[in-house]
Amino acid sequence: MQRAVSVVAHLGFRLQAFSPDLCRPLSFAQDVLRRTPLYDFHLAHGGKMVAFAGWSLPVQYRDSHTDSHLHTRQHCSLFDVSHMLQVKGQISLFLPGRAGGILDDLIVTNTSEGHLYVVSNAGCWEKDLALMQDKVRELQNQGRDVGLEVLDNALLALQGPTAAQVLQAGVADDLRKLPFMTSAVMEVFGVSGCRVTRCGYTGEDGVEISVPAVGAVHLATALLENPEVKLAGLAARDSLRLEAGLCLYGNDIDEHTTPVEGSLSWTLGKRRRAAMDFPGAKVIVPQLKGKVQRRRVGLMCEGAPMRAHSPILNMEGTMIGTVTSGCPSPSLKKNVAMGYVPCEYSRPGTKLMVEVRRKQQMAVVSKMPFVPTNYYTLK
Repeated sequence: MQRAVSVVAHLGFRLQAFSPDLCRPLSFAQDVLRRTPLYDFHLAHGGKMVAFAGWSLPVQYRDSHTDSHLHTRQHCSLFDVSHMLQVKGQISLFLPGRAGGILDDLIVTNTSEGHLYVVSNAGCWEKDLALMQDKVRELQNQGRDVGLEVLDNALLALQGPTAAQVLQAGVADDLRKLPFMTSAVMEVFGVSGCRVTRCGYTGEDGVEISVPAVGAVHLATALLENPEVKLAGLAARDSLRLEAGLCLYGNDIDEHTTPVEGSLSWTLGKRRRAAMDFPGAKVIVPQLKGKVQRRRVGLMCEGAPMRAHSPILNMEGTMIGTVTSGCPSPSLKKNVAMGYVPCEYSRPGTKLMVEVRRKQQMAVVSKMPFVPTNYYTLK
């Protein structure tokens, strides 16, 4: 079993291994969408395909978005996230923005095989890969024994309270010994060489399974044979992650957002804070001490749903911020959103207004996650 960590990639996080996600021939600049190994499988199961980050992916299936969302909360759902960049390698340093901004948020696993396994966002595929490749070349020119390999695996996410029960039927390993943010390689429903990581993007217990592309359809089919499992698409994935208070890179965090502003200070270890030995430290460390002008907050309101770019106003009607993500919450039957406001307006319970469809409506700053998370730990 290996431990995985969530990394805000701009902190100069030290790696002793590889990174994930970028080896297909198509360029985002071309008017051609990439397809995952499950593309035909999605069509056969009624998937409604849309363009997302240069890929053709299912936004939903025959079930409604709300039904799919609630099924994930109550049972478990299978998501195709093969568009994510998966890499492995031996890299010494991942250097992002010296101005303190976030280049990407990603998952790094320090494997027992002597390399790092990294999964990063499809929208940052070309940027992340170029950054890692440049660093590898720099270190190789210094005589270092480093390398980088882009994996062509599919990536399936099984998410929901019954996910472990469903998966346990197809693996010999005891999943009770695989807590949140740990990883192991195992055979899954007859497909060997799968990496199972206890993580996800829904706030529920679940796993992400990196599976050889040739075995992806077999594995998805085997999982769907259990009546607990239904397919889910991008629409449910987005509302689930928003209820869980999880950021979408490019919307809620980006190169102009620091981890302190983004309420992600937990990504900075005590030693790094004290040593100030990471890119952007001169900007970020003073913010950790309270000198930050804005913060990411949760918002709740009734009426019309808040959407990205909706203006946030104080009670005097002055615009003070912007919504970065928003949707109706199927679980809460209320509208939820996140956005950035000046620090003095960030306390939970603060009353604000949001402009939706040119009309102002009341909103309240709320703690996140909006829906309690159910990650599996050994505590």
